Amino acid sequence: MIDLNKLDEWSNFAEKMVHAAGKKVVELKRESLIEMTYKKAGELVTSADLASDQIIRGAIEKCYPEHRILSEENITKESEKETFKGPLWIVDPLDGTVNYSKNLPHFAISLAFAIDGVVLVGVVHSPELNLTFIGIRGKGAFCNGEKIGVNRVKTLSNSVIGTGFPHDKNQLKNAITRVNILATHCRDIRRFASPTLDICYVASGLLDAHTESLAPWDVAAA
Repeated sequence: MIDLNKLDEWSNFAEKMVHAAGKKVVELKRESLIEMTYKKAGELVTSADLASDQIIRGAIEKCYPEHRILSEENITKESEKETFKGPLWIVDPLDGTVNYSKNLPHFAISLAFAIDGVVLVGVVHSPELNLTFIGIRGKGAFCNGEKIGVNRVKTLSNSVIGTGFPHDKNQLKNAITRVNILATHCRDIRRFASPTLDICYVASGLLDAHTESLAPWDVAAA
């Protein structure tokens, strides 16, 4: 049984960390101290991604040395069963890196805490939009301290749907097929290119749904 006081402790810690990381990535951008490289399949990674990861990782290792970390910038080759075993922090140090590099405000830092694959706390912070989404298992979801909830739209034809595209251009065909189907059947489509924010927009009723092929760090906190 989870200690409810621990939920608040983990939530407060996660909120503090995403704000610290958010402050750092904004500072780096304003001071033009961003270095850019590319991962496999052409995915952009910047020095801000790595700086954010270092801030969050360092704090977790100091405060919760017995907990494991799964971060987009430090992926291990464990089996899926082992990956999510026990207490685990799941980190996306900078979601929406291309937006960030182009001075678009839709980017966020995402941090979740899970035990045996069950997410208990999730925090997503968008420093330039001044939005902080917090979800605590059994306690609800909030944006900047205000309770949020999904829309109760009943038909796809009345829905505005968020989506995205893969970094690997060889995987575009299925994504384009999905968009063609959606465009035919829903009210409209939005693409903000930060899936953690897109899912939070669903949680707060700004979007009606989001569909995209994503990784654990994209969805855990959101």
